[in-house]
Amino acid sequence: MKTVLISGASIAGPALAYWLRRNGFAPTVVERAPAPRLGGQAVDIRGAALDVVDRMGLLDQARRVRTRMRGMTMLDGEGNEVWRSAEMTASAGRLDSDDLELLREDLTRLLLERTREVDYVFGDSITDLEDGVDGVRVSFEHGEPRTFDLVVGADGQHSGVRELVFGPEREFARHLGTYLAIFSAENFLNLDNWQVWFRGDAGGGGIYPVRGNREIRVTLGFEADRFDYDHRDLEAQKALLAERLGGMRWEVPRLLKYLDQAPDFYFDSMAQIHLRQWWKGRVALVGDAGYCASALSGQGTSLALVGAYVLADELGRTDDHQAAFARYQDRLRPFVELNQALATENPGERANEESIERAKNAIALDG
Repeated sequence: MKTVLISGASIAGPALAYWLRRNGFAPTVVERAPAPRLGGQAVDIRGAALDVVDRMGLLDQARRVRTRMRGMTMLDGEGNEVWRSAEMTASAGRLDSDDLELLREDLTRLLLERTREVDYVFGDSITDLEDGVDGVRVSFEHGEPRTFDLVVGADGQHSGVRELVFGPEREFARHLGTYLAIFSAENFLNLDNWQVWFRGDAGGGGIYPVRGNREIRVTLGFEADRFDYDHRDLEAQKALLAERLGGMRWEVPRLLKYLDQAPDFYFDSMAQIHLRQWWKGRVALVGDAGYCASALSGQGTSLALVGAYVLADELGRTDDHQAAFARYQDRLRPFVELNQALATENPGERANEESIERAKNAIALDG
């Protein structure tokens, strides 16, 4: 039985572990965080990804924990209503579609529960990879070195596996001109399954209630050229956000006061990852590590789920891992390119329905 080490236990990693195990592999998942990560935005499962989740036996469970938004309001920088809709939301699109919106942490929990038999190692990370004829010798920050038949980086936009094997992130990242922060706070606006989005001169954001309206998820962002920052220094990121948006009106000053106590603060640049090839030797990439489309596309979760399925499917068809990696890229590349285009074809606007439909239908799961 071939062994596969997967780096990353968010969405792409557990999904890949599930399908690899189904196809006769022995996956191990290593995750830098000491426990499953909480917080994060609501994510969407769309098109082919709905089929993947259904084949995993998780579709009914995902539907039970989906968000229940009734609509949204758009405000200007002073808090004045610009328009409202009971037919769509900015985060999920049309409310009458078949797409599913749920919290990222809820989807991760479902995936981890579905892969209980998989060996998960939390609180550790890969520090070195030596790709050889018979396997990949892996060194860890804490654990003893081990050798695996294959290694897959499912460790996000700032992938450590990609850095070790393919080179520095700057060679593959394309900044989209925006930085976003996401965190939780108490529902001090008393929102009832209703989203509020706003935009001023300095930036903008959105607020929506979760957990039965008991709390809110806050998204704050600003436009800026690419600049260097430590993506693990949360306190510096909070200070930067407060500085950039400190002059905004409406409820923004109150929102910024919740930064210090937010248990799940996340900040990052909106960027895409573009590689000519998603694999080298016995190492491959999946999800944001290989082809991040950014949150601006609304398709990152679907890309992760579909990519994991296609990669495991191709590895299950042949003993030649390089042929499987090549076929995985050939099948998935058109789907990735269409989804990445959703974030760049209409900057500042929601992608049109025709573009979304093309992206949904660009992949044949059964090859």
